[in-house]
Amino acid sequence: MNVDYDEDTYALMAHARRLLEARGAVGAARRVLEGEGETHAAALWREVGEQGWCGVAIDAAHGGLGMGSVALCGLAEELGRSLVPLPFASSIYGFGQALTLVGNEAQRLRLLPEIASGARIGALAFTEGPGAPFAGLLAARVEGGLLSGVKLPVTDGMIADAAIVLAAGEQGPGLFIADLDHRGVSRQMLSTLDPTRPAARIDFADVPVEPLGEVGKGYEIAATVLARYAVPLAFEAIGGADACLHMAADYVKKRFAFGRPVGGYQAVKHKLADIYVKNEMARSNAYYAAWAADHDAASFDTAAASARIAASETFWFAAKEAIQLHGGIGFTWEMDCHLFYRRARHLMVAAGAPDWWRERLAARLRQEAA
Repeated sequence: MNVDYDEDTYALMAHARRLLEARGAVGAARRVLEGEGETHAAALWREVGEQGWCGVAIDAAHGGLGMGSVALCGLAEELGRSLVPLPFASSIYGFGQALTLVGNEAQRLRLLPEIASGARIGALAFTEGPGAPFAGLLAARVEGGLLSGVKLPVTDGMIADAAIVLAAGEQGPGLFIADLDHRGVSRQMLSTLDPTRPAARIDFADVPVEPLGEVGKGYEIAATVLARYAVPLAFEAIGGADACLHMAADYVKKRFAFGRPVGGYQAVKHKLADIYVKNEMARSNAYYAAWAADHDAASFDTAAASARIAASETFWFAAKEAIQLHGGIGFTWEMDCHLFYRRARHLMVAAGAPDWWRERLAARLRQEAA
């Protein structure tokens, strides 16, 4: 087992960092937040599609680069570091990986090339309100091949072209592919803490859908999809946490108090050290999950849950400590600290809250111990 990226992945990450810095990705996130008419960086999305980023983990037969899960996670780390306002997580980690995992060959041939090029944006529509991903009975239903019901919140639901919907079918719960441009679909923007990852309420009224995977096993398939979705999200969180650490370290070297940089004081050093230790612990968990995705299916669910929990809490810790280390100015709108804090809170709930993942991890460990 290799616990580091290979040379190709490092080269991809270095290229991604240079491009995102050159395009001012954090500035793009701020423009979305300040309501300058953007819901995402559309021009940058077209550019990353042309660069092939969207197809990193999609095989060549379906229009991708075929570099595998680890390369996708390396790219996710750079996207998280830059806070880029793109629908990458929804479309690539979620929709694209779900199609790869359980789609039939006709669905893959029709949809994956457009996902790999960025021409089509996908989303996951599993939840029907706050709480655990599968809380309560499913109100959304598919009868006679037509979907009716409500899904919320759907991350990137305002800009997605298609969604994979968890709904009650005639043979039990299942996943279904829905065209969001159909006249029976209506969308409403929801107010969230992080508008750079816009959420929507989507209403379906007799929308034609096609099943994805085996109908009747919707909950099991959705849980598998979420585990795949959670691993690159963990790397996004680690990238964001690293950015918080470097941002805070740079600031305390320049901020003087009593004639010396505040970074020279022991209490400040301890805070930075705590962020660093948590970041590296989360990275270890995430590396193992990324490796297991392609090489050890038996341990993948446990590894994914561990990575999800560790990375979510690490990013939140790093973001709030970065605000504290900036002192009074850290709370102001002009500083970037709050942008990272917003993204940290979003990533904690994007694929199920940490408490839900703790329950999954505990159940897996009990099962393995039995």
